[in-house]
Amino acid sequence: MARTTPENLLPPSSAARGHGHDHEHSHGHDHSHGHDHDHRHDHDHDHDHDHDHGHDHAPGPAPASCGCGTTCGTPLTVGPAVVALAGTRSAAYRIEAMDCPTEETLIRNKIGNMAGVAALDFNLMQRVLTVHHKLDSLDPVVKAIASLGMKAEPLSDDNAESAVAEPGKPWWPLALAGAAAIGAEVAEWFQVAAPYLPAALALATVLISGLGVYRKGWIAVRNGNLNINALMSIAVTGAMVIGQWPEAAMVMVLFALAERIEAASLDRARNAVRGLMAMAPEQATVLQADGTWQAVEARAVGVGATVRLRPGERVALDGRVLRGQSALDQAPITGESVPVDKAQGDPLYAGSINQSGELEYAVTAPATDSTLARIIHAVEAAQGSRAPTQRFVDQFARIYTPVVFAIALGVAVVPPLLLGGAWLAWIYKALVLLVIACPCALVISTPVTIVSGLAAAARRGILIKGGVYLEQGRHLSWLALDKTGTLTHGKPAQTDMALLVDDAPQARAIAASLAARSDHPVSRAVATAADADGVARLEVSDFAALPGQGVRGAVDGVAYSLGNHRLIHDLGACSPALEARLEAIERQGKTIVMLAAMPDGGRPARALALFGVADTVRETSRQAIEQLHALGVKTLMLSGDNPHTADAIGQAVGIDEVRGNQLPQDKADAIAALAGQAHTHAGKVGMVGDGINDAPALARADIGFAMGAAGTDTAIETADVALMDDDLRKIPAFVQLSRRTSSILRQNIALALGIKVVFLALTVMGMGTMWMAVFADMGASLLVVFNGLRLTRKGVA
Repeated sequence: MARTTPENLLPPSSAARGHGHDHEHSHGHDHSHGHDHDHRHDHDHDHDHDHDHGHDHAPGPAPASCGCGTTCGTPLTVGPAVVALAGTRSAAYRIEAMDCPTEETLIRNKIGNMAGVAALDFNLMQRVLTVHHKLDSLDPVVKAIASLGMKAEPLSDDNAESAVAEPGKPWWPLALAGAAAIGAEVAEWFQVAAPYLPAALALATVLISGLGVYRKGWIAVRNGNLNINALMSIAVTGAMVIGQWPEAAMVMVLFALAERIEAASLDRARNAVRGLMAMAPEQATVLQADGTWQAVEARAVGVGATVRLRPGERVALDGRVLRGQSALDQAPITGESVPVDKAQGDPLYAGSINQSGELEYAVTAPATDSTLARIIHAVEAAQGSRAPTQRFVDQFARIYTPVVFAIALGVAVVPPLLLGGAWLAWIYKALVLLVIACPCALVISTPVTIVSGLAAAARRGILIKGGVYLEQGRHLSWLALDKTGTLTHGKPAQTDMALLVDDAPQARAIAASLAARSDHPVSRAVATAADADGVARLEVSDFAALPGQGVRGAVDGVAYSLGNHRLIHDLGACSPALEARLEAIERQGKTIVMLAAMPDGGRPARALALFGVADTVRETSRQAIEQLHALGVKTLMLSGDNPHTADAIGQAVGIDEVRGNQLPQDKADAIAALAGQAHTHAGKVGMVGDGINDAPALARADIGFAMGAAGTDTAIETADVALMDDDLRKIPAFVQLSRRTSSILRQNIALALGIKVVFLALTVMGMGTMWMAVFADMGASLLVVFNGLRLTRKGVA
């Protein structure tokens, strides 16, 4: 995780990514995702493993769903770089015509089983296909895609971002086709030159608005796929064959119009991510070698460059302040409602807005690896993590379409052959059923809602790593929290200091020297207080961390330990009198840090000095706990501090249950026990942490929440849900968003299925018409899209 925690006096070398609480990043860290893999694979909770990669690498067929926009894929918005599967190479292509499952299914069926193709990743929202392969040349893949009527353009630095923009199609052909369809209806009604004029106007309508549908439908049929284009082509052709010319014309126009409106609606979902991209300016004012300032493309600015930021400007790249003071609006990144003061050494995030003073800062990450870029990557990757509801809908659609098609075929043939029914009447009813056969509204209902929820959360500084967690959040019944850096500020100060033996004049210097080797906030408090009093540092050798207890090292050849009450007790250095003294200090809510000389030559360990350290509770912690309780979520604090200190903090914020002296494994065991209880009642368990020793507990939790302010990059990479600042109130906001998203999902499924059922009944009773079927089917699609997009307007409560 991002930081070390208060329960564990860890040295800088022991933290994988070494982020201290003063926001100083250690650039020598290891980028391995140890926690990520632990979280994904080492436990048996109800995690959906799709979220790890964002897609199914199996080359098998996708659901046979119809013209609807779902969102799956790899995060490629901020550049074409992709990660290859083991033993393969990867190539990314932008395919403008690929933006719904119709095209995904065709491509999967065409090249998914091609020799040398290992896996396909689809990012339908950005129209990007990534091919993992072992081929010498990808020409066969490009040709196969071309045979489906689509053009695959290799993704490069020059065109990576252009995938989000698509020129609008002119409306006048559709308007002309609509006029012709209305003319056919009028001519049929008044019997003007019947049947020739209605037929001519209908044919003109189909030629103007339906040639593309016929072309796509033929490609689909040729490849053994019954998508919406194939179904509409069959239905319109059948209507013309039985002489329903005005009906055929109106069906084609309504379908083309609904497709156009639906595409515009889906663009709003794309805009939710596109809006994140627009936060960072394209240029930065960079200091040149000759001392002048020059506007440079942000993507061309290297790490270490000096950038000037004037009032009112947005930060172009992540950096650290070199000179100046100002307040920055970080709401686009962290969701903080008030500007944050920045001075020398403080981090800056791309996309933040400078409010007042002028700053100069050093760039710490390239444009493609900024915090904002990571957020965009994470949101896009999350789009490919199919939520449980979406998986259900996809499975339903896979069965629904062929079943209804078979029923339509039976309706067309069985009554005339066996019951003496009129052929034209029953064929017409079968054509109406064909229009109903596409589960468009049902399939589109889930991804649009999930993407809207993910984007709305990101705008509030809540980064959700997949639809599975967005849905699981509503079931959260227990939330476990680390103490320091989570409920408290994580920046304690030394409040007490006492030498316990007369012959230890250097005890404070030894303690400060050991403490200075750790980036743990408690040990820092001891070192900082010593520095303020002018205590000299001593040379330390054989330094080592004692996880969950403290540190040890040698000074002038003598071994010492510096750690918590538990460590000193285990060393046998606590007398009854000292125990009583420590208990009195701990009851005040203070953390004890003690220095002890290690056993030597048969002599027992000796306690040399004690230090009392106190942390302060975050102003928002009590509010967050109250909001969680109001939502029915119980809370548990797991702290490595002594029980007295833990109890004092727990009472201050209103925690339901408090446990102190918790080692990393103790925390993991506590989460496992809670999960066992919660799962029996369909509940979920969450864990909030900010440190490396929280990783086992985070891995055991159903949803791991990372406090992200001081370790934003790691939080984004490893957490299930990352809070981009340290405001715990974002967790109840996440639960509320999850419940609201679930409610909209249920509404959309009910709308889509309800309209289908009603219209099937009308058709059976002979009251349904083809144009009404198109209107109902595509109208339902628009309804569920607009309903899902409500999340982008209101977002988190």
